[in-house]
Amino acid sequence: MSLPPEVDDLVQQLSHSLEPPQRHAFIDAAYTVLGGIPCLGVGVAYRTLAGLQRKYFDPPEDRVAYGPQHYRRPTKLSSLPPVAVEDPRSIGLRRAARARR
Repeated sequence: MSLPPEVDDLVQQLSHSLEPPQRHAFIDAAYTVLGGIPCLGVGVAYRTLAGLQRKYFDPPEDRVAYGPQHYRRPTKLSSLPPVAVEDPRSIGLRRAARARR
């Protein structure tokens, strides 16, 4: 059974976030599941495939999930406090002084 082009594109889009071995297993399982649906549309296909994709998805490790580590060594920029950040206590004291005027 051939799938409509929109549904075939959806299967391909959902498979791109998976690693290659899992991608091929997901595509095979998706075509098998979608072949048994008599009235197939993009919405029905998405609702069916979203749960199926979660079974094949392995989240990355925490270190990779937090993005690149550009500053592994301490630098002058990363070791200094943020610019223009005041101590919250000094802000409160200044507001209190203005209120007394």
